[in-house]
Amino acid sequence: MKPNTQQLSDLTIQVRRDILRMVHAVNSGHPGGSLGCTEFLVTLYQNIMDRKEGFDMNGIGEDVFFLSNGHISPVFYSVLARSGYFPISELATFRLLNSRLQGHPTTHEGLPGVRIASGSLGQGLSVALGAAQAKKLNGDNHLVFTLHGDGELQEGQNWEAIMYASAKKVDNIIATVDVNGKQIDGTTDEVLPMGSLRAKFEAFDWDVIEIAEGNNIDAILAGLTDAKSRTGKGKPVCILLHTEMGNGVDFMMHTHAWHGKAPNNDQLAAALAQNYSKDQVDY
Repeated sequence: MKPNTQQLSDLTIQVRRDILRMVHAVNSGHPGGSLGCTEFLVTLYQNIMDRKEGFDMNGIGEDVFFLSNGHISPVFYSVLARSGYFPISELATFRLLNSRLQGHPTTHEGLPGVRIASGSLGQGLSVALGAAQAKKLNGDNHLVFTLHGDGELQEGQNWEAIMYASAKKVDNIIATVDVNGKQIDGTTDEVLPMGSLRAKFEAFDWDVIEIAEGNNIDAILAGLTDAKSRTGKGKPVCILLHTEMGNGVDFMMHTHAWHGKAPNNDQLAAALAQNYSKDQVDY
């Protein structure tokens, strides 16, 4: 049975604790965007995606996911571990020498759940489109999901891929953009204003939906279910997911400062106190 909303919420708290402890342990990593996407990735992996037991790189006969903004690896690793892809205890090796859990996901370590290296931004959609077209060629009716940052869309390769997807009617892909309005150097409007993302995607002939409450599990469930219902109709599907960077930790929210900064001991204690569950089992 799929977990209910309360179970998804409890797991979200657990994943947030993982993120905070991972980046604190090595004084390195990207907690802001990771915390902002926690509800989304928990819901995607635990409730929405059709996944098989175990892991094989080809992903035939199941939905697959590609993380394009690879710097939010802490949330990705935690969700993968908590979804059974590798031992939860391995989260303690984050960013250590010879670990499979480096700062940006890579494939040569053979970490289950990771299908592409995603350090350089802007490349995830291109790879995902190849996987989506391969599924069509193989007669595989499963879906390809992707996640991108809004600041990442300032990379031009995205728009080549966005144009290609609609031109080739790649309608078995759901690309989600984390619209938090922040990036490493400030707000996206300060760095490079992008105007209306909805208008841009629609101009490229995508089917676009928005999840206004991107940190609300019920809203995410409804939005992802709606997105799935729109696949197979000749257009790629885009979700604009409006989130808050640093969500769940009050002093990390409403600022870009925690894009790539780890909490100190006191900050970690305060952040963990805000994310307590009687059922938590830390690694």
